[in-house]
Amino acid sequence: MKDEGHFNLEEFNQADIIYDWNQVDKVAPLSQEKILFLDETLRDGIQSPSVVDPPVTDKNMLVHTMTDLPIQFADVGLPGAGPRAQQDVLEVCREIASARLSIKPCAAARTLDKDIQPIIDISQKTGLEVEVLAFIGTSPIRKFVEEWESHKMFRLVRESIRLARSYGLPVTFVTEDTTRAKPDTLYPLYHVAIESGATRIALCDTVGHATPDGLRNLIRFTRNIIAGMGKGIKLDWHGHNDRGLGLVNTIHAIEEGVTRVHGTALGIGERCGNAPMDQILMNLRLLGAIDNDLSKLLLYCRQASMATHWRIPANYPLVGSDAFRTSTGVHAAAIIKAKRAGAEWLADRIYSGIPAGMFGLRQIVEVGPMSGESNAGCWLEEHGVEPKPALVKRIMEVAKSSTRILQDIELEFIVKRFQMSDRSEAPPPDSVPQSKE
Repeated sequence: MKDEGHFNLEEFNQADIIYDWNQVDKVAPLSQEKILFLDETLRDGIQSPSVVDPPVTDKNMLVHTMTDLPIQFADVGLPGAGPRAQQDVLEVCREIASARLSIKPCAAARTLDKDIQPIIDISQKTGLEVEVLAFIGTSPIRKFVEEWESHKMFRLVRESIRLARSYGLPVTFVTEDTTRAKPDTLYPLYHVAIESGATRIALCDTVGHATPDGLRNLIRFTRNIIAGMGKGIKLDWHGHNDRGLGLVNTIHAIEEGVTRVHGTALGIGERCGNAPMDQILMNLRLLGAIDNDLSKLLLYCRQASMATHWRIPANYPLVGSDAFRTSTGVHAAAIIKAKRAGAEWLADRIYSGIPAGMFGLRQIVEVGPMSGESNAGCWLEEHGVEPKPALVKRIMEVAKSSTRILQDIELEFIVKRFQMSDRSEAPPPDSVPQSKE
C-alpha cells in the first residue's frame, strides 16, 4: 500500500475490502446437516390465481432445470385434483424415469384414501418411489369451519399414511396452517402420524403468519416431541410470504434444525406467494451454507416465468432487469474506476451486495438524466467507440434533457450522427494545408 489514495488489490483479501457484519459472532455453520430443497412450483406455485397451469412439456423442462441446480425434490402435483392433474403427474414422473433424473418426485394428497391411491398407481406405472405429501388442516379456525372432530382427524391420518406405507412409499405428514395450530392439537397428531409410519414432518406457515420468534417456538416444540418418541424423524419447512417474511423465515428454520425447505420459482403461489426458491438458493450460496453451481438459476426463473405467464418485476432480486443496472453518476464512476484498475472482482461488488459474475451475469452501466460523463464513456468503450470528449458531451446533453434511460438504439444514433459530422469537418485525405503568406 503506497498511500491512502491508491492500493494494490493483490495485497488485500476479501475481508480487507468488505467488512461483513453478517459474519460477526458466527461460531458455527448455518446447519449441521446437508440442506435439502423441495420445489413446489408445479403444485403450490400454480395455485396462484395470476398464473397458468403449464402444459406438461413445460413442466418437464422445469424439472430438468431443477435437477441441474441441483434441487433434490419436486412436488409434481396433486393427482387427486382431477383427471388432467393425474395425467400430468404421471407424465412428469415418466420423464423423470426415462431421463434418469436424480430429482425425486413428490405428490400432494389430502389425508384421504382417494387422494393417496392415484399416487400409488403412478408409482407402480413408472417404477418410481413417489413421496406422498399428506396434508391436513390443524389450526382451530380450520377445524371449526370444517367441523372436524379430533378422533376423525386421527383416523384419517392413520389410515392414509398406512395405505401409502403399505406400498413402500415414503410419507411426509404435512400439518397445514401449523403456525396457528394449538400444541394440544399438534402433539397427538404427530404421535399418530409417526406411529403410522410417517418418514418426515412438514411444518407449514400456510398463510404467512409466522415471525422468526413464532417459527423458533414451533420448531423447538416439534423437535422435543420427536426426541421424546425416540425417533429420527426429520423436519421440513413450508413458508408463505403474506408478511414478506417467507425468505427470512426459511433461513431461520434452517438455523433451528429444519433439514428440508420448500419454495417456488419466483415465489409464485396463492395470495402473496411462497418463499422464493431462487432467493433461498442465492442467499444460502452467499452465506456459504451450500456450494451449488447456480449458473442456471437465471434459466430456471425465466423458464418458470414463460411457463406460468408470470412477469418478473424489474426490481426482482438477481433476475429482474434492474438487478445489476445503474445509471447514477456516482455509482457508475466507482464501477468504472474499479474496472479500469483491472479489478473486476471489486467492480462486481462496489455497488452490489450480490456478485453478478457468480450467477453468470454482469454489472450494466446505463446513461440517463442522473448520469455523469463516466456513464457515457463507459457505454462507448463497451461498444467499441472511442470516448472523444466532444462525443461524450453530446451524449450528456441528450441524456440531461431526457426523463428516462437512453436506449442503445438512441445512443447508437447519436454516435452515428457525431461520426458523420466529424468526417464532414475533417480535411479531404489528399488535400495539403495551404500556408499563409
